[in-house]
Amino acid sequence: MPTTTPEHDERIAKMKFSSVYPHYVTKVEKKGRTREELHQVIHWLTSFDDKQLQKLIDDKVTFKEFFQHATLNPNAHLITGVICGYRVEEIENPLTQQARYLAKLVDELAK
Repeated sequence: MPTTTPEHDERIAKMKFSSVYPHYVTKVEKKGRTREELHQVIHWLTSFDDKQLQKLIDDKVTFKEFFQHATLNPNAHLITGVICGYRVEEIENPLTQQARYLAKLVDELAK
């Protein structure tokens, strides 16, 4: 498995959460899941409630800012598997790893 590059990590850090969020919604709804279930998953990982999440979307925060505001679930390190060609548990950059944790949870919800 490839490890992430500094350029990849920087791209993730600068990506707007609000630009990715609609894709998460579409992905889970296509599989018969709901926005509420998506929010439960996001809440589990980050501790954000719906109001906080909406504010972060409205403020167009980057993934870096998103995870700076988050209180990561102490069990997040138990998330494993491959997402976007990377083994989540082997990603060395903490921010990239957190973003991939979220992507992995969304994938699992959409299965």
